[in-house]
Amino acid sequence: MGLYVFISVLILITCILIGLIVLVQNSKGGGLASNFASSNQIMGVRKTADFLERATWTLAVVLLFLSLASVFSIPRNNQEGAVKTELSTENATAPINAATQAPAQQQPANQPAQEQPAEGKPAK
Repeated sequence: MGLYVFISVLILITCILIGLIVLVQNSKGGGLASNFASSNQIMGVRKTADFLERATWTLAVVLLFLSLASVFSIPRNNQEGAVKTELSTENATAPINAATQAPAQQQPANQPAQEQPAEGKPAK
């Protein structure tokens, strides 16, 4: 459960960062990157746009892998396994079919009934 919560928090942080980066960049070369165009700046406008595009793609890939990792870390209750175990235990102890056990308790029709000795006569 702890790993799932950790990955969920990372997904949330990644989504916020990717949203902020997408809002900062402008598809026509404007946006916040164009406001920092001064001649004495270390990173020019083009390098800033390249950095923002690379950061967007990197965060998108990170989001993809975190989403896949979260699928494998979801805590699962083995309810299905418990149900199967309960059913197999119930089937082992319960009669399979009441109709098949009823004739087993009666004497088969092809065997003659055993004679009971009459009172007062000794049994043979």
